[in-house]
Amino acid sequence: MKGWVRWLAMGIWGMMQVIVPQAFGDVYTDIGRRVWMNECAGSTKGLVSWNAGEKFPSMGIGHFIWYPAGVREAFDESFPKFVAYAQARGVTIPAYFRGAAPWPTRASFESDRSVLANQMRNWLAAHLELQTQFLVARSRASLGSILRATRNPQAVQARYDALSRTSQGLYCLVDYVNFKGEGTNPGERYAGQGWGLLQVLEEMRTVTPQTAPSEFSRAAEVVMRRRVKNSPPARGEQRWLAGWVNRCRTYRGSR
Repeated sequence: MKGWVRWLAMGIWGMMQVIVPQAFGDVYTDIGRRVWMNECAGSTKGLVSWNAGEKFPSMGIGHFIWYPAGVREAFDESFPKFVAYAQARGVTIPAYFRGAAPWPTRASFESDRSVLANQMRNWLAAHLELQTQFLVARSRASLGSILRATRNPQAVQARYDALSRTSQGLYCLVDYVNFKGEGTNPGERYAGQGWGLLQVLEEMRTVTPQTAPSEFSRAAEVVMRRRVKNSPPARGEQRWLAGWVNRCRTYRGSR
């Protein structure tokens, strides 16, 4: 089994073990809304998009990565995990969401005059709560692999626990895993350094539940700046840094 296929299977299995409340309260509904605003400006059109400079479309409120056939990059492909999660919960998935992304390039996506993208947007808009449940499950499932990967599990656990005790801290945990991943995939590295939740938790200093969100924000910004510094020049990631830093600053709690 290829490494990335094994990674996908392990990720889906981990999420299937997580219990997510059937009836979402205001906290989770708010988190889903904020993620949607972060990724799509809260728009239906943004539920299926393709950013300049990327080799894949972004899907749903979390802009889940979906690779076209033959494309593989150093980023976790999260849309197939969402599809598998939905199927495991008994949701009927349209045939057009199975397999690889239907457009081979951004140019083909932008020139497509069929109704396919709008059909996808409409389905995703009708399943917002399901996507939020997936985001929460993915965040919760990440802790085990993070603790196995870190050299300082006690400190990382303490920081995670502090964040999980407030609604703002939960937003940090859920949004960041969706934003930049768990940080445990060895394929997601520049110059040997990752940029996921693992790396942010390791970068944090000692916190209380009240101070954890602001410290998480500071650590996330450090990790983002380090990623851009280490990134291949051909990717031009400097152009995204300002937006990434602004997103990290939403973790402080000012709204």
